[in-house]
Amino acid sequence: MKVLVCVSNVPDTTTKVTFTNDNMEFNTAGVQFIINPYDEIALARAIELTEGGKGTVTIVNVGKADTEPTIRKALAIGADDAVRIDATPSDAYFVSYNIAEYARDKNFDLILTGRESIDYNGAQVAAMVGEFLDIPSFSIIKKVEFDGSIATVDREVEGGKEIINVSTPFVAGCAEGVAAARIPNMRGIMSARTKRLEVIAALESGQSTRIIKYEVPPQRSTVKIIPADEVGKLVELLHSEAKVI
Repeated sequence: MKVLVCVSNVPDTTTKVTFTNDNMEFNTAGVQFIINPYDEIALARAIELTEGGKGTVTIVNVGKADTEPTIRKALAIGADDAVRIDATPSDAYFVSYNIAEYARDKNFDLILTGRESIDYNGAQVAAMVGEFLDIPSFSIIKKVEFDGSIATVDREVEGGKEIINVSTPFVAGCAEGVAAARIPNMRGIMSARTKRLEVIAALESGQSTRIIKYEVPPQRSTVKIIPADEVGKLVELLHSEAKVI
């Protein structure tokens, strides 16, 4: 089985978010970047499906040279090789188009992404890649199992889950539960230095969206604590200040 895992480079979840250039750009100064956690789950499942000589796992990332530490960590976790599409990811359409064009003639049986990236939370790439390649795509995936070339996919839907049987190839956007994230060991870290990381030029696709500006959410107001025996005061405040009754 040949598996392609799409990995994005995102700010650590503890990052204090600020903006520059009149709120038009994310301020990367002093920010630590990591593998998108949902992509890391997808990578762990890809390794489970291929370990023991059952297949190979290739990482693909759309980014500039500063994303290579993230790619190397993915290789240390257990991917076999990697490709960096050399471009600044402008939007999901651009990213998806370039991933799809790279994958088009590579005969991947399975393409895995995270359900979304934790910076933009767009949840668009899996569906777009599938559309560009004219193959099925599914999100939000909680489980994927194989019996030969047929997969059983559990997909989260409102109020329950949908169970689908699908033949390869297909794209799946992975969420929690698909696999447990893996921690690279020393052997993996050392071997990652010598694994193949190919850099290819990006293709021009245009953009479907553009960012007008960023805004941080307003600061939360102070909390008023009302004693449990002062129900009347609570009702008054809900009416006069919160205006919810």
